[in-house]
Order: sequence, then structure tokens, then C-alpha cells
Amino acid sequence: MKLVRYGEYGAEKPGLIDEAGRLRDLSGEVEDIEGVTLDRASLARLRSLDAGTLPIVGGAPRFGCPVADVGKFVAIGLNYTDHAIEAKMPIPSEPIVFMKATSSIQGPDDDIMLPRGSTKTDWEVELGIVIGTRARYVSVDDALDHVAGYAIVNDVGEREYQLERGSQWDKGKGCDTFGPIGPYLVTADEVGDPQNLDLWLDVNGVRKQIGNTRTMIFGVAQIVSHLSEFMTLLPGDVITTGTPPGVGMGFNPPQFLKAGDVVTLGVEKLGTQRQVVVAFAR
Repeated sequence: MKLVRYGEYGAEKPGLIDEAGRLRDLSGEVEDIEGVTLDRASLARLRSLDAGTLPIVGGAPRFGCPVADVGKFVAIGLNYTDHAIEAKMPIPSEPIVFMKATSSIQGPDDDIMLPRGSTKTDWEVELGIVIGTRARYVSVDDALDHVAGYAIVNDVGEREYQLERGSQWDKGKGCDTFGPIGPYLVTADEVGDPQNLDLWLDVNGVRKQIGNTRTMIFGVAQIVSHLSEFMTLLPGDVITTGTPPGVGMGFNPPQFLKAGDVVTLGVEKLGTQRQVVVAFAR
């Protein structure tokens, strides 16, 4: 299933995309797409619905983040060898973990707003994991059983804040608008193997990133298992899993986003995103 949340910011409704690509309203079945609707039994009930009986939503409504009230937004750094090399950082021996502020979360096509005074805002296409059932000290073999599905994440970051303002990556990764997620939460059964998905990102129509999740240093199961040693993962938590090479700071000279730029990105089976970069505004 492709689950969505559509409508104006703060007033999104639950929906799904049917086999013909039409948006169907789910508000008669669930209050929202959130933690309590992401366990196996709840997803199975939604999967059993006859989508053809659900109301069609007309027009072209905005898509919001496909998960409401995300409790934790966890990120993995330097998870592709070529990206670690371009970043001039050691290849990690275990996952590098940092947090993105939940206040950075927005819809997949909402504008990216440059922070005040920013000169080094960068892009990163990533596979996002959405947790469906509580995970605490889970094994690698059992880890995927705790995944509800997957979504695209653009792990936007401000490199000066991240790398030149002390040792806390969170500073550069949690700014407002720096967490576009969606458009869909695609359930795990529809995605299949999460370690064989193509990723790409363009800036102003020029291809910057291309990769495949099979080249991750730490795969989805390893990441979920590892994180569950240090924090309890709860339904609705989102984990973004690292980016392939081609980020702005990896170019010579570096290339960073400026107002007016257009970023488009996609992950195989998960749809696409499009963001316009805008100047800081209160």
C-alpha cells in the first residue's frame, strides 16, 4: 500500500493511492496515519479494504509527511563508502547516529527555507524507514519484522553548522524545513528487498546523486537492530539511512543551495519529491 496524508499543513487527512494512481480518502477508516495504525494488524485491515469503495479526492492537494506525530527522527551518517570518501571522513566501523529535530519535518514538495545567514546548505537523498512495532534489543534477523514501510527523505543539512560549529551534527541537520518526508509511506510488503533500490537527486535539472541501497555499509536490518540497543524504537519513528555520493560539499569547488534552486529526488518504488529553495523568512 501507498499511504499518504494530504491537505494543508496542520490539517492533513489520511489517504491511500489506489492501483490506478488515484488518491482515495481514508478518514472514514482511520483518524490519521500514525503509530497506532502502523502495526501488522492495523495495516492488514487497511490492506483488506476495497479501495474502489473509498472516496476519490479530486484536484491536486498538497501531500504532507505521510506519518503524523513522528516521535523520533533518527539519522545515520556516512553510510555509503563513496560518500564517506567525498566527505573526507573515516569509513565508520559501526553506524554513526544523530538526531534530526522533529520540527524540521515537512511535506515532500514544501519549500526548503535557507537558515538565516546560511551559505552551505546541502542536499542528501535517502531511504527512510518507518517503524511499525516497538523494537528494543532486536536481532538483525528479526529487525525487519518491526518495519511498517519506507519513504523518501531529503536529509537537508547546513554544513557550516554541522561541521564548523562544534561537534554536534544536530545543529546543521535540524533546521526548519530540513526534513522533507514522503510523498508516500510504502508498506514493506510492497517494497520487498530494501537493499536493492535506486536513488537519485537533481538540482535545477542536473543530476547530482545516483546510487543504490545495496551499497549501504549498514543495511536496514543492521540499522534497526543497532539503534534498538540504544533507544526503544516506537511505532511512527522515522530513521533516515544515509546518502550516496554526489552531495554539494563533495564537489570541487563545493556547490551549495541558493534561493531559487529546485531540488528533485526519488527512490525506486517510493515516488519523487520536489522542493524550491527560498530565502530565510520569519
